[in-house]
Amino acid sequence: MKQKPSEREQYLSTSNRITGVIVMVIGAAGLLDIVLEWRTVTGLLVAAVIGLLMMLAYVGLVRPSVTLSPDNILLRNHLRDQTIPWNKVTGVDVTDILRVHTADFRYRAPGVQVVMRDLRKQRVGGRKLSDDSSISRADFVVDRIETHMEQYGKKAEGEIVTSWARPELAIVAVLAVVAVLAALLR
Repeated sequence: MKQKPSEREQYLSTSNRITGVIVMVIGAAGLLDIVLEWRTVTGLLVAAVIGLLMMLAYVGLVRPSVTLSPDNILLRNHLRDQTIPWNKVTGVDVTDILRVHTADFRYRAPGVQVVMRDLRKQRVGGRKLSDDSSISRADFVVDRIETHMEQYGKKAEGEIVTSWARPELAIVAVLAVVAVLAALLR
């Protein structure tokens, strides 16, 4: 019987994502208020600044993730994506964030983070870490990546591809231009 390739697995920081979504919802409420009540050039300036802050929240808190597939590992950082085929991955570890090693470089992935409080508890050796600590979650992701390395490392082929987060950068650029133009026209 032929084995079906596994689905994609995505790992990210839940607390960062929740914080980012809350910030974006508050920003959307502010934008709605500006659209309904404050239709001036100054309102446009404030709306552009709020939009920039919402994009920073998205890029900094919501976007980072680590996605595993049978072909490669995708590291979505704040402004860049690294697609690394399994045959290029030589190792993985966690310091404060996940690091994926290749023969030439070490890629950092803020989508999987270790909370400093858990690191201090581990160093001191006092109270036992809970099963849902950030260290336990990070170790689980490392185990999954190592399993994928063993399972797909010899099958996968390709080169490492680094690409910029073009949509996010374009939105930030447009909002910045609108903010500058609104400031000049005030």
